Amino acid sequence: MRKMAWQVLGLWALAAALWAGNPGESHPGYPLFKAYCWGCHHQTAEAFGPSFRTIASKRTPEQIMAQIADPEHTYRLLGYRRNSMPAFADLNATQLKALTDFILSFKETK
Repeated sequence: MRKMAWQVLGLWALAAALWAGNPGESHPGYPLFKAYCWGCHHQTAEAFGPSFRTIASKRTPEQIMAQIADPEHTYRLLGYRRNSMPAFADLNATQLKALTDFILSFKETK
């Protein structure tokens, strides 16, 4: 019984450590991520598009916002050969900042 309690405690500690670096559903940008990005981008894994971790480690906030709002005019500047990302020009400035902050929250710290 004691061994099982330590195993459960160990699993709980591991889950807490993994969760600590993830802003999750409480972040204001999370609903925007689910509505606009989730089909092509994931937080830490490569999908159809690059992961948020990859984007956050390579781009400035201004570059991220420009790519979200007008990818047709920014993809070459960011080093992409083609653009398959739709524009999300309907996002207002507050939403764009919240989404950008959510993406940047996945930047790896060394």
